[in-house]
Order: sequence, then C-alpha cells, then structure tokens
Amino acid sequence: MSSKDESTVKANMKYVYLVTTVAALGGLLFGYDTAVIAGAIGFLQTKFELSSAMTGWAASSAIWGCLFGAMFAGFTSDKLGRKKVLLGTAVLFSLSAIGSALPNTLTQFVTARFIGGLGVGAASMLSPLYISEIAPAKMRGMLVSLYQLAIVLGINFVYFVNLRIANVSNEAWNIEMGWRYMLGSEIIPALLFFILLFLVPESPRWLTLNGREEEATTILQKINGKDKGKLILNEIKETIRTEKGTLKELFGTKLRRALLIGLVLALFSQITGINAIIYYAPEIFKNIGFDTDSALQQTVIIGFVNTIFTFVAIYFIDRMGRRTLLLWGLSGMIICLGGTGLVFYLGHSASLWTLIFILGFIASFSSSLGPIPWVIMSEIFPTKIRGLAMSFATMTLWLGVVAITQFTPIMLENLGGAYTFWIFMGNAIFLLFFTYKMIPETKGRTLEEIEKSWSKKQGANS
Repeated sequence: MSSKDESTVKANMKYVYLVTTVAALGGLLFGYDTAVIAGAIGFLQTKFELSSAMTGWAASSAIWGCLFGAMFAGFTSDKLGRKKVLLGTAVLFSLSAIGSALPNTLTQFVTARFIGGLGVGAASMLSPLYISEIAPAKMRGMLVSLYQLAIVLGINFVYFVNLRIANVSNEAWNIEMGWRYMLGSEIIPALLFFILLFLVPESPRWLTLNGREEEATTILQKINGKDKGKLILNEIKETIRTEKGTLKELFGTKLRRALLIGLVLALFSQITGINAIIYYAPEIFKNIGFDTDSALQQTVIIGFVNTIFTFVAIYFIDRMGRRTLLLWGLSGMIICLGGTGLVFYLGHSASLWTLIFILGFIASFSSSLGPIPWVIMSEIFPTKIRGLAMSFATMTLWLGVVAITQFTPIMLENLGGAYTFWIFMGNAIFLLFFTYKMIPETKGRTLEEIEKSWSKKQGANS
C-alpha cells in the first residue's frame, strides 16, 4: 500500500471513530440518566416525605418513558432520519435535566423524569442502529459495542458525580439542594451531545432510501474508500428494491426468524439477572465484610469489572464473532448463576465464593450478553423497516427491565436467593440453546448480505 493510500485509510478511520463516538454519547446519556437517580432517591424520599411505594414510582418513572420512547423512535427515524431524531433525544435529555432539578412537587419530578425516559428509550434503539448503518462491515461489531461501553462509562461517571455533590455539604443541604445538582448535572453531557451531532452525517442507508444518493455516496466513500463506497451503494440500492417496507413484511415468513432473534435477545438480556445482580450486590458485599457505608467501593468494583470486560467484548467481537462470543459468555453466566444459587442454598451467602460468582457473572455478561444484542439487533433487519423493527426489539428489552425490577424483590422474599438465581440460570440455559440453534454468525458481512441471507434460509426451508 502506498503512503497516499495509507494516509487515506487513516483519515477514513478517524472519521469513522468521530462519527461513532458522537453517536455513542447517546449510550453515555442512557447510562447517566438511568443511574443518576441512585444517588438522589434517598434525599428525594426525605424531601417529599415519600412512602416506599411512591419512592419506587419516583425511581421507576423514567423506565415507563423508555418504553414509549423506544415505541415511537423507530417509526419517526424511518420517516425523518436517524440524525434528526437523535437531535430530538438530546433535547429531551436537556429538558429532563432542567425539569428534574427544579420541581416543587413529586408530580413535576415524575413528569421531568418521564421526558428523560423518552430520550433514553429513543437513544437506546437509535444510537446502535445509526452506528451499524455507518460502520464498515469488518469492524461493525466493535463499533456498535462502543455504545455498550458508553453506557457503562455513563453509569460509572455519574456515581462519582453524585459522590462529589453529596460531599459538598451536610445532609440537610443534600435534602434541599444536593439532589437537584445531581439530576441537573445531566445538562452538560446532553448539550455536548446536541452540539456534536451537527458534526456527523445522516445515515447513508437512510439517505439512499430517500433518494439522496449523491449525499449517501459521499459518506460511503469517505468511510469505505472510493471504489468500495460505490459497490456498497449499489448493493444498498439493489436490496432496497426488493423490500416492501411494511409492517406486514416485518411479521411475514421471510423475516420471522430475524424478528424472533431480536425479541428473544432483547428480553433475555434482562431476565437472566443482570439488574437483579447489580441491585442485590451491595447487600452481598456488606455480608462478606465491607463497611455499611462503603457503597462507593461496591459500585466501583462492579463498575471496574463491567468496564474491563466490555473492552474484552470490543476486542473479540469481530475476531471470534457474535455467536461464538455469546456462547462462551452465556456458559460463564450459567456457571456463575448456578454457583451463586448453590452458596445461598447451602447457607454460605456471606462467603468469598459469592463475591467470586457475582463478579464472574458480571464479567461474563459484559463481555457477551451486554453488547451483543445491540449489535445483532442493529444488523438483522431490512433498511426500510430497520427503525420500526428495532423499536419492537428495544420495547421488549425495556419490558424485561420493568419485569425484573418489579419481580426480583418478590422472588427474593418468597423464593429465596437460591431459587431466584437458579431461575435466572434456567433463562440463561434457554438462551444458550437458542443461540446455538437459531442465531447465525454476522461478522464481516454487510447489512445487505445479512438481509439477503434470510431469503436464502426461507428458500431452503420451503
């Protein structure tokens, strides 16, 4: 390769990383918005004299916004464009940050958090979708996985922000003002996201779909090189001509397997216990000797393992492939969930083994089932209905979040830790077999090649 070609490739990669980083900020805001409530909820409870039920409502109000945000973002992005709707999510994040910092009543607070949830839900399906439509095929898995890394970093970052704000003054100040600064701090990354979005292009696949081929060609060539860009454009045009772009097509026989894969991955990424583990881990850590007031240490340990093993996924996802990495990660999750249930069953939940199994589960999840569903869901649907299909899958994911949030405390109280974790293990076993039987490998293939493969499979089965 000549020095000119090498410099062109480097320039292309810089542009790809710039676009991906900006889009991934939607993930950072996802993590930031959903985790910021952890530091504020205790002070809110005292400020507004909330019962346990109303405290739960205040904490979970954003999740219901997520459901509706995911529901409408796909259809809207198919009509208006990915970039415009991402800009809309940045506005929603900003409005929520301001509104959550200023309320004088619980209703005002819940309304503001619901608005933020709309942004989270929309960004949770649109950021990975946008990255997948921009990314070169050979590194698409790694680039979409950066979205999951951004979520993790957003969660970790806001823990430290909350801690710094809480340490500014005493308890009385935090009850009156501290929580307002915590929630209002989201305005900074939200405005940054909004500004930086003006530096990135519209999705070339959406542009092609809407007859703006010249713009699409420019972007594709800037990312993939002149010749490769033209080839990809022709492939996109050819594939779009065979698509109907209707809801009936999404539920038709051709895409039935793709839709099933998207929905199962979305749901089981939540009901295999990740949120239950994170919620229950602080109590477990206290039992094995951590000081009662060491919440920061507990979240830092989880956050550190989560972050490190997300990098593992980023490194291996385009080398090993999505399917292989998912099979290995699920196997690790099954072992760790089974082990956690066993130590509870034997009455040794305060042992060091509990910590080992919990951190092993986090490592297995974050290197596989954390990022891979976002990657696969953004790859397997046709261009004309990709936004709509991603909405269905992402709504299913948020329904899983609601279910696990509502039922985990009930399961722990009525079934105990052993059977709760064994139920999660059973879900992971089902997903392992589902992955082995149903999920194809998509690494290194263009989105159009993946789409054509569904027709071939349908033809082979008919």
